[in-house]
Amino acid sequence: MAKVALYRIREVDGQDDEISDALADLHRLTFFGGAPIPRFDWGYWWLAYREATPVAFAGVVPSTHVRSAGYICRVGVLKPHCGRSLQLRLMRTMELRALRNGWNCMVSDTTQNIASANNFIRAGYRLYQPRYPWAYQDTLYWRKFIGSASSLHGTHPKRL
Repeated sequence: MAKVALYRIREVDGQDDEISDALADLHRLTFFGGAPIPRFDWGYWWLAYREATPVAFAGVVPSTHVRSAGYICRVGVLKPHCGRSLQLRLMRTMELRALRNGWNCMVSDTTQNIASANNFIRAGYRLYQPRYPWAYQDTLYWRKFIGSASSLHGTHPKRL
């Protein structure tokens, strides 16, 4: 019988030097210099482990563009572990944190990343056009309302 790879996801303290180093290493190995290393001392961060080895990471911060929203600022999965739903699991984990924070929406963006765009679709995100786009000309913007409909009171989609 084939051995199934088991992964566990843990919220981590990005202010801890060892954790910050692990997050930075994973960032370099998954983004290859295509994006600046974020501040790990801001927001909420997770590591996905295969046994004791970190193989994926994710971070969400309060959105500076959409009120009462979390912004998925990073999700990175090492190549050998792609295709095992880790990005989707990390996205769901960030949504749970957002709900605990009282946020009613999640937003993010992708630029020339078909695999991530497909995962946003699988996770129930929809494309949208923000009033003030914050990234590149060819960036796709993603949004998902979370929580109950009553939590959206006063947050009309056109105002986002």
